[in-house]
Formats: sequence, C-alpha cells, structure tokens
Amino acid sequence: MNLHLKGLIAAPFTPMHADGSLNLDLIPAYYQFLKQNGVTGAFICGSTGEGVSLTVSEKMQVAEAWAVCAKADQDFTIMPLLGGTCIADCIELAKHAEQIGLDAVSFTSPFYFKPANVEMLAECIIAVAETVPQMPFYYYHIPVLTGVGFPMFDLLKAIDGRLPNFAGIKYTHEDFMDFQSCLNFRNGKYDMLWGRDENMLSALAVGAKGAVGSTFNYAAPLYYELIEAFEQNDIVKAGTLQQKSIDMIRLLGKYGGISVGKAYMKVVGMDCGKFRLPVKNMSDAQFEAFQSDVAALDFDSFKSGQLMTKTIH
Repeated sequence: MNLHLKGLIAAPFTPMHADGSLNLDLIPAYYQFLKQNGVTGAFICGSTGEGVSLTVSEKMQVAEAWAVCAKADQDFTIMPLLGGTCIADCIELAKHAEQIGLDAVSFTSPFYFKPANVEMLAECIIAVAETVPQMPFYYYHIPVLTGVGFPMFDLLKAIDGRLPNFAGIKYTHEDFMDFQSCLNFRNGKYDMLWGRDENMLSALAVGAKGAVGSTFNYAAPLYYELIEAFEQNDIVKAGTLQQKSIDMIRLLGKYGGISVGKAYMKVVGMDCGKFRLPVKNMSDAQFEAFQSDVAALDFDSFKSGQLMTKTIH
C-alpha cells in the first residue's frame, strides 16, 4: 500500500466563481498547468483547497473533475482529504474516491470533539480506512489547525500491524525529531510527505523524498532547483533558494494568510477566485500593493509556467 510518493505534490486551490460557487471548468487547465511544471500529484480538498468549507456534494464534484483529468495518467497521484470531524461523511467520501478511481485518500483528526489520546485517534483512522481496504490511506498531521498534536511516532506505533492499507503521513508541523523518527520507523516502512514548504531544505536533510505544498502550485521551479542544489551538495545555493521561498511565503502573512495563495495564482495566470468565509480576502487596492511586492521578489524568475521534469531521488 506504500505508494513511495516522490517529488512535489501540489495542494490545489478549489477554483471558484465570483459568487463563491465551484468553477469546475478550470480544473482541466489547472491539471495541465501542474503537469507542465513537473508536479507529480494533487492533494485536493485539503487546507489550501478549502475542504472544510465545502459540502460533501461539492467535495465529490471536485474529486470527480480531477479524476477525469488524470484517469489515464499513471504518473500523477490524486488524493483527496476526506475531512475529520464527521466520521460518517469521511467514510462516504472515501468510498466515493474509490469508486471514481482516485489513487489514495487522506484524513485528519477530528478537531471539535478531539480524540483524548493517540489510541482514540488511531481508532478514528481505522474506522474510516477499513471501509476502503484497497486504497492507500494517509493521515494528515496539521496540529496548527486541528489542535491535535500527538507525536506521529506514537501514532505509527499505535497503527502498525492493525491497518494494512495505512500508507503514511502528510506531515505539516515543525517537529523534526518526530518527523525523522517516523521516516526511520521500521526501516522506512511508511511514506512521510513533508508539508511545510518554508522548511523543505531541513526536511530534505533528514531524508524526505516527497512533499505536499500550496506554494508548489505557483512556484514549482523554485523548489525543483532547490532540490537539485541539495542533491549536488550545494548547500549554499540550496539555502539561498529556501530563503526565496521564505520571502515569498512571508507575503501570505503580510496580506492576510491562506487566501493570498489565490492571489499568487492570479499572478501566474490561473484565476481561482477567492476564498469562502470565514477566510478574509485582500481588497483590490491590497492586490495592487501585493503585485508590487511580488515583483520585488523577482517572482518571474522562479514562478510556475515553464516545463519542469525533475523529481526528488
């Protein structure tokens, strides 16, 4: 069940019209845009994809649109985030993902009624994953949003041997001791997908081979150049490129947070609309100032839009 995922997996934005409804017609072009830039997969309906702000029906529609695009593409992995709060909804979405031929599914911790301990979290995972036993299943660790921060090394110990289709973890946290321990658990049995774009160089240093990130949507060339520099032991260059990533990501904080990613997409010619409430979007005046700040980063020199084919080895 281990897919041994490598390279950059984008966490796509869910395209929306001006009225906030789904813009599914953009997804085929979005898929081609990611492929053109060497992205190896799509983690759909996650944090970046506003999964928590979509209805079950909308999540299914988004999944179906991506499934059609990559139906014959064996080199592109599509994995939806099922959710976490309502186990019944997650099971329904997992079965739907299996029916339409997606490659894997992911689940995050319930974050309103939170599991009391890592064993309860494992029981939640098992309850969903065992309903699609033929699908690789990934846990999505993002304690900054869920408020559930158990060490993932403890989760692997709680899950190991109990769930044959458990494939690994999308790790969006900064605990490198825990991450490295998970990478080395049972001689690398599980996929550990790095989820903090601003710390990619550090993750590569401890052994990461695959990553899932929002900024790969619009700056994939930057990260492939960073990976290449790391593989060639040019740590100075790799560090310089990581700093470019950090400078780019700092603008998210300056202009309002996660919604700024859609502004970056607009700059690269892929207008995905705006985020739904309760996320704040920038004003037109702010967007003009944002464009100036983006230009000052020399964004054109590393933005997505050119052919990239490298992967992490």
